[in-house]
Amino acid sequence: MKTDSRFIPSKSYGILHKDSPASQLDEVVQQVKRLGYALLDSGYSPDDLCLISEAFNAVRSSYIAKHGESRLRKLNEFHTIRALLTHDEPLFVKLATNANLLSIISNLIRGKFILNQQNGLINPPSQDYSQSAWHRDLPYQHYVSNTPLAINALFCVDSFTNQNGSTFVLPATHLTPSYPSDNYIKHNALQIQAKAGQYIILDCMVFHAGGFNQSGVDRRAVNHVYTIPYFKQQIKLPGLLTETSLDARDRELLGCGFEEPDSIEQYFAARETLRDEPK
Repeated sequence: MKTDSRFIPSKSYGILHKDSPASQLDEVVQQVKRLGYALLDSGYSPDDLCLISEAFNAVRSSYIAKHGESRLRKLNEFHTIRALLTHDEPLFVKLATNANLLSIISNLIRGKFILNQQNGLINPPSQDYSQSAWHRDLPYQHYVSNTPLAINALFCVDSFTNQNGSTFVLPATHLTPSYPSDNYIKHNALQIQAKAGQYIILDCMVFHAGGFNQSGVDRRAVNHVYTIPYFKQQIKLPGLLTETSLDARDRELLGCGFEEPDSIEQYFAARETLRDEPK
């Protein structure tokens, strides 16, 4: 039950240190650090969102035609579009390089980070789907770190509502190693509602799950995972894009220069080209 803000105490005492966010983006960073999740406005116009929606549907149709519906269903991949930004649609590169989003990521993951993956996700009506189980986006890991190693940014192509199965989170579970008890989940699970065009930002170690879609229509999203470069990309992005159209910052974000070297000479070459290289 949501607390009426009129009755939340406003006074305090015995306080020596207090967070003082300077902007709305700072408040998003603060909430992700404390609770493991927050909402972020992308800044896109209604016309932009319409173009993204149309592009999502077009890529999905060509993706199914290329890989085959029966094969995708057999692999439990029918409601996922892998490496969305590699399908000759520049709008999805823009989603991954959104200025508001990268400002948040750079304040959560200190130092270098890359786009580990970008996948289109479809929550179908009246069906279970692969994301409907509680999980971390670094699955099978039971540890915590004092600074995020990976951040999830789920772009809402459609509005996320209770009716269409919006994302559930277990707040602050990124701060403790183990999966909580069934009773804890029952009393603390929270369902996020978000508008089309917002990103749901998650620390990848917070437990979350997609809800059951009762709306009768698909709920669509584009999931991004940003990680420190030490984590291998889900699908190797360098080489799958027309990299000459990207600036140096975007090339680095997509993993160019962080690939595993094939030789000592390639390792040296990478050290010579990367900024802020390790000593």
